[in-house]
Amino acid sequence: MDQDHPERGDRAGGSFDQRLEAAQRRAGVKQDDDPNGHRGSGQDTGPNPFSLAMRMGTEMVASLAIAVAIGYGLDRLFGTKPLLMIIFVPIGAAAGILNVIRSAGTSRNDRSEKE
Repeated sequence: MDQDHPERGDRAGGSFDQRLEAAQRRAGVKQDDDPNGHRGSGQDTGPNPFSLAMRMGTEMVASLAIAVAIGYGLDRLFGTKPLLMIIFVPIGAAAGILNVIRSAGTSRNDRSEKE
């Protein structure tokens, strides 16, 4: 069957990876790399600001939700209704803010290293 249609085989049509990359470029899915390692227009803009903001918001909400859940669970366990939740909410907020600062600093360092 490969003898009847040599263009379907890897021998005449190139390797699968080469054909896949060519198809992705034609479809606009994959951008060409330049010799410096940058993609597309030759500028590396770093992480997408929208995705970075969503990540930071998610980290903040997740840390607060975990703190509230721990506080509520311990309050039910020990019968101290609002006390432990009130204690754990600022701890969760502090953890969330620390994670946001840490991830913002990491993205800023990544951007400065690439320049």
